[in-house]
Amino acid sequence: MKQKTTQTLYRYWNEVRQDRMAPRRFEIEPSQIGGILPNTFILERSDSGTYRFRLAGTAICEAFGQEFRDTNFLDGWDDDDRISLTRLLSVVTTQGGVGLLEIDGSHADRPPVTFEVILLPLVHTRDTVDRILGAMTPLSSPPWLGHELLTTRTLQRSEIIWPNGRPQSIIDALHHQAPFLPHVRKARIVRNQRRQFRVYDGGLTKSHDD
Repeated sequence: MKQKTTQTLYRYWNEVRQDRMAPRRFEIEPSQIGGILPNTFILERSDSGTYRFRLAGTAICEAFGQEFRDTNFLDGWDDDDRISLTRLLSVVTTQGGVGLLEIDGSHADRPPVTFEVILLPLVHTRDTVDRILGAMTPLSSPPWLGHELLTTRTLQRSEIIWPNGRPQSIIDALHHQAPFLPHVRKARIVRNQRRQFRVYDGGLTKSHDD
């Protein structure tokens, strides 16, 4: 993460998230990120191909010369970029990954402007990720940006960051399939008449000196 805006938003989101896959939408307090709100946005996932802007900061709208609210994040890209972004958004919403992008915004008579974009999963009213909190910040700000509008977007780089070190499905699998794994070596067999038990020493076990 190169931009302070990106770092600030990720740090705040991660603090609110704690050890969960994602925080809830209404746990995000705009007053806590007031300094970066012009560069932030929220997407609503309707289906795998529709991530509609619910909110978009003024700096983003001014740079591209349009009101993004109610438009689809996946519109306005070429076919290859759209496929790549659809796959990345699927990982964000199903596995709890954080998407980090670099995109170029272009104007016919100017060199491209590179933006850093972060995509952070949120839970709204259900127990699935159906919102995404994001930020879009230029890596450099030429004086004409916001006056001569960027008309095209091109994906230059993308990656997934795992806040918990691995995809959520792996964490869930480890949690559900082997909850006693660390204690197996300390287990002992106890037989009582026709029954057999496997006993694990716990925190109340005491040792006694002879």
